[in-house]
Amino acid sequence: MAEQKPMEQGYGDLDLAPIGNCSVSALVDRNGRFVWACAPRVDGDPLFCALLSGEDPASMTRPGQWAIELEGQIESRQTYERNSAVLKTHLIDAKGGAIEITDFCPRYRHYNRIFRPVSFARLVKPVAGAPRIRVRLEPATDYGARPCDRTWGSNHIRYVGSQIALRMTTNAPVGHIVHGRTFRAEGEYAFFLGPDETFAGDVLTSVRLMAEETNTYWREWVRTLALPLQWQQEVIRAAIALKLCVFEETGAIVAALTTSVPEAPGSGRNWDYRYCWLRDAYYTVQALNRLGAVDILEGFLSYLRNIIDQSTTGHIQPVYGVGYEPGLDEWTVATLPGFRGMGPVRAGNQAHEHFQHDVYGQIVLSSVQAFFDQRLLRPVGLEDFEHLERVGERAFAMHDQPDAGLWEFRGRARVHTYSSLMCWAACDRLANAAGHIGLTARATYWRERAEKVRTRIDAEAWSEALGRYSASFGGSEVDASLLQLIETRYMDPMNPRFLATLEAVEKALRRGPHLLRYDEPDDFGAPETAFNFCTFWFIEALARTGRAEEARELFEQMLARRTNAGLLSEDADLETGTLWGNYPQTYSLVGLINCAGLLSPPWTSVR
Repeated sequence: MAEQKPMEQGYGDLDLAPIGNCSVSALVDRNGRFVWACAPRVDGDPLFCALLSGEDPASMTRPGQWAIELEGQIESRQTYERNSAVLKTHLIDAKGGAIEITDFCPRYRHYNRIFRPVSFARLVKPVAGAPRIRVRLEPATDYGARPCDRTWGSNHIRYVGSQIALRMTTNAPVGHIVHGRTFRAEGEYAFFLGPDETFAGDVLTSVRLMAEETNTYWREWVRTLALPLQWQQEVIRAAIALKLCVFEETGAIVAALTTSVPEAPGSGRNWDYRYCWLRDAYYTVQALNRLGAVDILEGFLSYLRNIIDQSTTGHIQPVYGVGYEPGLDEWTVATLPGFRGMGPVRAGNQAHEHFQHDVYGQIVLSSVQAFFDQRLLRPVGLEDFEHLERVGERAFAMHDQPDAGLWEFRGRARVHTYSSLMCWAACDRLANAAGHIGLTARATYWRERAEKVRTRIDAEAWSEALGRYSASFGGSEVDASLLQLIETRYMDPMNPRFLATLEAVEKALRRGPHLLRYDEPDDFGAPETAFNFCTFWFIEALARTGRAEEARELFEQMLARRTNAGLLSEDADLETGTLWGNYPQTYSLVGLINCAGLLSPPWTSVR
C-alpha cells in the first residue's frame, strides 16, 4: 500500500481498507477514520456511516465516524500487516511528529473455539516528535439520524443506539474523548469498542495481545491457501477480503460490505448489497475452493441446507438475509444524503421478490463438491443427495420459464439463456454426483434431464441466422453472461459456436479494456460503467481461446485499478477506470483470483 496525502474534506472516496472478524467489519479511510461499520451484524444499523454522509464539509460534523486526528497532519501511510487483516496507518504532522494506528477486529482461537466478538479494537502510539491528537468517537443510530446516547465512567464510555449498546474501554483520558479535546500523545493508548460489559484486565496489555493473536490467526489461514506462483500478494489480499464478507454464525456470504454506493455518478443505481445472494456466494466459494479454503465452503453448505429446509414450495429466492431471513423489504433512508451526496440510500433489496432461476444451478454447483471432497468435516451421503434432488427438480421445471435474470431486471421478464444454462448445470452435476456415489439409475435420470435442457437451449438460444447464441430464448441481444458457456463446461472454449459468440460479445460490449454487462437500456437507462466481474470473465475467455498475451495485458490493467488496500468495487468508469459501486465487491475479487490462477505460470516452472 502506497504513501498518501491526507484526504480532502468529505468522504467521497472508495480508497478504503476493510477490517473484520466474520461477525462485524469496518471500512477505514486512508487517514485512519472509521467511515462505515454496521452492528450487531453486517446488515445492521451503521454505527459509522460517514461514507454516506455526502461531500459537504458540514458532513464532517455529522455523527457516524471514529477518527484519530493528528494536529497539523500533512501525510498518511497505510498498510496491512503481512498476510493479515490487521491494518496500520501512519499519520505525520508538519513538525515531524507521527503516530501509528493499529486497527482490527479480534479473531483468534480461544478455549478451542473462534473468538470473534462484535467489537473493534484500536492501538494508537506516538512514533516520532511530540504529536497532538484528538479522538472523535461519534457512533450514530437509526441510519445517521442522531448520535448514540452516551454515559461514561473513569475508563469507559457507553454508547446506546436503537439496536445495540456498546462500551468503549480505554487507558486514554476519557474526558479528552467526551469533550473533544486535543492532547499530546505521550504513550500508547488502547481502545476497545465492544459488548456493554466490564472489560476484564488491563486494556492496553489485552488489546496488544489480541492484535498479536489476530495476526497469527490470519497468517496461519493464509498459509493453508494454494496460491498461484504469480500475483501471490494480490490473491492473498483478495482472499482475505472475501473471508471478511462471511457471516460465520450461519455461513452466509454477503455480496459486499456496503449499501448504496452508486454504480455510476448520479445514476440512481444504488443498492444494498449486505445480504447473501446465492449466485454471488457460489462464485465466492468456487474461487476460494480453487485456493483450498474449504472452511468457507463448509459454512456455506450449512447455510444452503437451512435455506432449502425452509422452502415449502420448492421456490428459492435469489437472496436472503445472513440469518436466513426471506423478507428484505427495500426502503429509502431519508437521514443520509448518500455517497458524494448521490442518493438515494437504500436498505433492503427488492430482489428477494424476484424469480431468478439460475439460483437452482448455483445451489447444486456449490453443494456437489461435498460428494467428492474427503477433507470436509461433515461427510455427505444419500440423504444429502436426495435433499439436493429437490433443487434439481425445480431447476428442470424452471429451465424454460421467464425470470428477471442474473442482472435482476425490475421491469421485464424473459427466458434468459444464463438461467437455463445454470439449470442444465444443476442436472449435469447431479448426474456426476449420483454416479460417484453409486446411484446408477439416478445418474441416468439426471443425465437424461440435462440432455433435454441442452436440447432446448440449443434450439432456442442458438440463432442460425445470427450465427451465435443470444442472451434470451428467441432473442437477438447479447450479454456478458454468455461467456459462462465455457465456465460451466457446457462447451469447449474452441467450439466454433462459442468462438462466434465471444466475437459478438466483444464487438457489442467491449469498451477499450472494459466489458459492459449489456448495452441495452434497462429500468434506469443505458449502463454507464463497466462491470468488473464481466471484464474478468472476458479475460478468462481470451486466455482459454488462445489469446493469452492479450488476457495478461487486460489483467494487469485491472490490477492497476485496485484501491490502495488491493481491492475492487463492482464497477469502473469507462474512461478513467475510477471505481464505483459497493465495496469491496465479492464478484470482482473472485474474478481477480480466478484470472490469476488461470494466467500464472505453474509452480513446476520454478527452478
